Amino acid sequence: MQAVGHAPVASPPLRASAKLAYGLGDFGFGLSWNMVGAFLLFFYTDVALLPAAAVGTLLLVSRLADAAVDPLIGMMVDRTRSATGRARPWFRLGAIPFGLLCVATFWSPPGGEAIRLVWAVVTFGVLGLLFSVVNIPYGALLPMMTNRHDERLSLGSLRAAGTAISVIVATAATMPLVSLFGGGDQRRGFLLVAVLFGLATTLTTLNLLRCPEQVHAADPPSRQRFWPQVRAMVANRAWYTVFLFALLNFVRFGALLAITPFFAIHVLGQPWMISILLPAVSGTLLIGSMLAPAYFRRWGMRRGNLIALGAALPLFALLPLAEGSVPLFLTLYLAGSVLLSITMTAIFAMAAEAIDHHETLTGTRNEGLLSSGISLSTKIGMAIGGALVAYGLAAVGYAPGTVGAGVVAGMRWLYYAPILTCLVAQMAVIARYPDIRRAG
Repeated sequence: MQAVGHAPVASPPLRASAKLAYGLGDFGFGLSWNMVGAFLLFFYTDVALLPAAAVGTLLLVSRLADAAVDPLIGMMVDRTRSATGRARPWFRLGAIPFGLLCVATFWSPPGGEAIRLVWAVVTFGVLGLLFSVVNIPYGALLPMMTNRHDERLSLGSLRAAGTAISVIVATAATMPLVSLFGGGDQRRGFLLVAVLFGLATTLTTLNLLRCPEQVHAADPPSRQRFWPQVRAMVANRAWYTVFLFALLNFVRFGALLAITPFFAIHVLGQPWMISILLPAVSGTLLIGSMLAPAYFRRWGMRRGNLIALGAALPLFALLPLAEGSVPLFLTLYLAGSVLLSITMTAIFAMAAEAIDHHETLTGTRNEGLLSSGISLSTKIGMAIGGALVAYGLAAVGYAPGTVGAGVVAGMRWLYYAPILTCLVAQMAVIARYPDIRRAG
């Protein structure tokens, strides 16, 4: 890498197989992680029979606690030196344990409520830690693979496409597969689906070893201290803007995943719509990932995101008026989801830009530390979104089998309020994103 202030030498072009392997990484992570995000609250309350308020605390505290280690893992990635690189050794380390914990999370042990709750606390907490072990190096890998702007947009789009396919499979297929494998026993069904998804996650994580690391940090990692690096990271406007933008995205995403099964069943009275609404939450990333490269080349990151968010906001605001018409509701919902998918695709490319900007400001790249911010924002956002729904359900008195008019009204608020609030906040945040000179 060139010295600070000099234009970097363009890295060699990537092979198509390496790009595909990178995109499949988020497909594997997403199968298990989106099954957790979409159905774990339902599994805990309706299958494991844990109280909603306790589940809300579990979701919030566990994710916040394990999110605290993300910057440490990021720094460990930055300090890793091996024959296979800095990011790739972590995939070997975490692939199999992460797959196994995905299975353990959807197993409820026999015994009383206290035993089931302790098991949930331990398995969910360790699962979040292992997610960091594989996902932070995965995020750091993108800027290590290439410094070419077009290739980074391509990798970000492939990652978004992998996420989209995983969401479609995880959210559309989970409940039918639970019924198929369980034969009426949801405990057995959820466990077997988790085995299937956990195996796929392990295999695709190991496949990331095919991705080359071509952009190298020039600074010796052993000379860097933790807190000065953290202060420099927080002072990087590009980084903290991406962090806040992603945080709000995942608050919305986490709340929407958690409330949608309840909303479709009890508010819309259409349980079959779970298999449409949940995949469309980010399944439309398939469309967004194809549109995003040309779209952001035309409009830029800041203006492009503002346009997409501003167009999506009125579509979602009209949804309450369309509840009586399934075709109209789905039309508004899908159109808004496509627009939001474009902004989700941008997160990965903006994170890579923030790393380049950090090198310009400080002379160090710190891909692991800065990429940990995306994992941190994911966990905190999903924790807040999921906990808001769980606490909200407890506040309105939700219990399986007893859903009155007040509970239904509360579910409606829990569905719409996070979407609209987060969209407005995201627009305010992205307006602060700086113009960054693109390398390569």
